[in-house]
Amino acid sequence: MLPWLLLTYLVGAVPFGLVIATLYGGDQDIRGVGSGNIGATNVLRVYGWRLALPTLVLDIAKGFVPTLGALLIWPGRGLWWPALVAAVAFLGHCYSVYLEFRGGKGVATGAGAMLAIAPVPITLAAVIWASLLALTGRSSVASLLAAIGLVGISAWWSPEIIPVVGLLAVGIVVTHLSNIRRLMAGEERQVVRSVRWGRKNDDVASVVEQGPGGRAPSPLWKEPMP
Repeated sequence: MLPWLLLTYLVGAVPFGLVIATLYGGDQDIRGVGSGNIGATNVLRVYGWRLALPTLVLDIAKGFVPTLGALLIWPGRGLWWPALVAAVAFLGHCYSVYLEFRGGKGVATGAGAMLAIAPVPITLAAVIWASLLALTGRSSVASLLAAIGLVGISAWWSPEIIPVVGLLAVGIVVTHLSNIRRLMAGEERQVVRSVRWGRKNDDVASVVEQGPGGRAPSPLWKEPMP
């Protein structure tokens, strides 16, 4: 079991965002642009979904595969064993040996690990994350509130996993402390445009005055030409 933990850490520590951005992105080091993070969020901010989507999938996989393997290979170990593997994968992403023990926020990797342990609660939490990302445009807000939502969903669906989910939520809060400070200072930048990006004016009167498609309506009466 110890070699499995070591392998989990080494796989979890692979900075897929940095690797993909270096191989298929521009000349910029992902650690020196945007937020400086190696995760899918910063890859999205700098290079768009073309590189962010494979980064997201691989970051999820490096949490999901080791945790699922722990469940399948050692089925009678109880919840503590897959939870330990999930924690190691999360720590590997956040404190990578390949990057002098620096790394990402761990949201995707933690979600992947929880997908193996509690697929229904994490799926519902993912819906919350996607909805909040679309509404606010800020991944940090979506991640923090989705983590809180995951705790509530787990308490309703599978109370026995609350200790595991609680530790994950605390870990996500810790890795987002700098984001929380920027949010409090009003300096947190959007990753994607929120769903209201097309509105130039937010007041009700201006919206009512607009015609279909947001254009100003044409007048019903025109003065005759002289």
